[in-house]
Amino acid sequence: MTIVEQNSAKPASGPRRQRLKRKSLLATGVGNLLEWFDWTIYTVASVYIAGSLFNSGNPMSALLSTLAVFAVGFLMRPIGGLVFGPLADKLGRRRVLLTTMFLMAGASLGIALIPSYAAIGSWASLLLLLARLIQGFAHGGESTTSYAYTAEIAPAKRRGLWSSTVFVAVGSGSLLATLFMAVLTGLISKSEMMEWGWRVPFAAGAMLAVAALWLRSGMMESEHVAAVPSASAPAPWSKKQVFSAGVKLFLYEAGSTLTYYTWVTSAAIYAIGVRGMDPGQAFVMSVIAQVVYIVFLPVSGWISDHWGRKTTTLISLLGIAATVFPLWGLMTNEPWTLLVAQTAGLLLVAFITGSKPAAISEQIPNRYRTRIFGVSISLGVAICGGTASYLSTWLYSIGSGWVFNIYVIAVAAVSSVVVLKWENNTGIPLEQV
Repeated sequence: MTIVEQNSAKPASGPRRQRLKRKSLLATGVGNLLEWFDWTIYTVASVYIAGSLFNSGNPMSALLSTLAVFAVGFLMRPIGGLVFGPLADKLGRRRVLLTTMFLMAGASLGIALIPSYAAIGSWASLLLLLARLIQGFAHGGESTTSYAYTAEIAPAKRRGLWSSTVFVAVGSGSLLATLFMAVLTGLISKSEMMEWGWRVPFAAGAMLAVAALWLRSGMMESEHVAAVPSASAPAPWSKKQVFSAGVKLFLYEAGSTLTYYTWVTSAAIYAIGVRGMDPGQAFVMSVIAQVVYIVFLPVSGWISDHWGRKTTTLISLLGIAATVFPLWGLMTNEPWTLLVAQTAGLLLVAFITGSKPAAISEQIPNRYRTRIFGVSISLGVAICGGTASYLSTWLYSIGSGWVFNIYVIAVAAVSSVVVLKWENNTGIPLEQV
């Protein structure tokens, strides 16, 4: 049976179908959590990876090389989105989500098993680079497809609430990776961490992925994949319309991802590196702020179902633009200042991320959704998200932090203009988009 036939067949109804939808939502969320756990653990363990898989004769050079490999993984995300986006339309969301989970898990297990630089020389560095290329490639496809899939299986009137699970999983995966390393470094010595301890979370993530793959194997396919268009469906877009929609989505994503990384990662780095805050206390404050953010995400998703996606998105973008100067100015070397500033910033971020999959899915027709997501979202993350921490740290370190703040305001303003022109499609059936 072809995908078209599968999706045009009459779906199961009633409680059984609702259970299948909830199971599919859980499978997507667990997979997202593990993907972000694997992605984040690399950054958290970068110091140990540098000492083990690069030439430890020059520690700073080794660390910079490790971070450069991280950046390469970021650059692979648009390529992954470009490849997996069209495949998700042709082969189905389920197959792509299974594939990206498998690739991410395999790459993580590979990193855990790479022999040290002392054992195989530069081959260790090369194998690490290859693993990160695979992870970045898979990550681009995972984000692209999971956004569309979650919105497509959600009940139309609760699409925002269901969409919030994506970033609950993203935040939880990143937080879990940080806490895992914090516990591990407290249990074993620094020399043991350098020798073998840093490999443990990579291996654990790969093993847990087996459970995620089992869950995903039982997921339903989105009814919107390769479905035969109904008579009431909108007419196909021209190439110009597809291109225009892609540019608009990129501009939206630029604001979304820049504001996200500004408050999720850049704030703590600034507090430690520029303001001189104690790293241990800054870590605790940042964790508390992120927990508050994760808890608030379903609330913001629910609000978007009632107020509309355009309203909540503008609250986030314009709110962050209005508060970036006072909130960054609030931060000193006192830990409470980071807690207050980052919590306030992340609560504003939640108004956009809490319903993001729903918001963007309601602007792109079924037949173009993942292919446009694959290019526009991945490019936005790579260009504006991946550079946020570096730019903020560098500009504030040379006394020009105001330039970064103006940059955030300008990008948020451009994104807001795009959102103001959105159709109000909150809660409508996606086949009518």
